[in-house]
Amino acid sequence: MLYIFLSIGCSLAVSIMLKLAKRYQIDVYQAIVWNYSTAILLSWILLKPQFGHLTSAPIGIYLLLGLLLPLVFVLLSVSVKVSGIVRTDVAQRLSLVIPVIAAFLLFNEKPTSLKIIGILLGLAAIVCTIPWQQGSGVQKRTNANAWIYLLMVFAGFGVIDVLFKQIAIIKTVSYNTSLFYVFTMAFAFSLIGLIYQVATKKMKFSWPHILIGWGLGIANFGNILFYLKAHRALADQPSTVFSAMNIGVIVVGALTGLIIFREKLSLLNKAGIVIAIIAVVIMAKS
Repeated sequence: MLYIFLSIGCSLAVSIMLKLAKRYQIDVYQAIVWNYSTAILLSWILLKPQFGHLTSAPIGIYLLLGLLLPLVFVLLSVSVKVSGIVRTDVAQRLSLVIPVIAAFLLFNEKPTSLKIIGILLGLAAIVCTIPWQQGSGVQKRTNANAWIYLLMVFAGFGVIDVLFKQIAIIKTVSYNTSLFYVFTMAFAFSLIGLIYQVATKKMKFSWPHILIGWGLGIANFGNILFYLKAHRALADQPSTVFSAMNIGVIVVGALTGLIIFREKLSLLNKAGIVIAIIAVVIMAKS
C-alpha cells in the first residue's frame, strides 16, 4: 500500500497546483503541455528506459494514453464550463466504476466478500463526498450537449486507469520504458494542440508557463510512476489499487480543501470521509 499512498500524495500536489493556477489566472493548458517535457526528462534520467524491445511494445496503448492524458484535461475544463463543477466532479469520481469492473472482467481478479464490501463502501463514500449543495463556481446553466462532456469525462478517466493497468502487467517491456513512451506521445500531442492554438491566435504563448509546467510535471511524474508500481506490487488485486487510489485522493483532497483552502464540508461530506477511510482499511485487509 506504500506506493498507493505515495501516488496519492503526488496526485494531491497536482490538484493543489491546478487549484492555485485557477486562482492566479494561469493558463492550465500551457502548464499541462510543459509538464510532460519534465516527465520525459525525469523518466529518461531516473528510469533509464530501454529501447531494444520496441517491436513487442503495445504501441496502440501508448498512442491512446498519449492522446487521452492531455485530452481529458481539456474535456474536464470544458465540462466545468457547460455543466458546472458539481456535475463534472460526480462524473470524474464515479469513473472508478469502469476500472473496478475491468478488474474482474478483463484482469481475472477473483472477488471476495471483503473486496466487494470495500468497493461498495468506497462508492458510497464518493457519493457522500460530492459537494451536492455547493454552487458550480460558474454560471449554473447547462446546455443540451452538457451530458456528452460529462460522459466523456466519466469514460476518459476510467479508460486511462484501465490502460495504465494493462501497461503494468506487460512483461515484454518494462513499465519504465512504457512511461517514457507515454510521456513522449502526450507531450507531442499536447504540443501540436498548443502550436495550433497559438498559430490561430486562440491562445497567447507565455514563457512563464514553461516553468510552471515543469513544477507540475515533477508531481505528475511521481503520481503515475507510483501508481504503476502499486499495480506491479499488487498485480493480482487491481480492484484494490483502483479503489484505494481513488478513495484516498478524495479523502486527502477533501481534508486539504478543509484545512488549507478553508472549504466548507457538510455533515454528509464528513461522513463520506469516515466511510472512505473504513473502505480503504477493509480493502487493505483483503
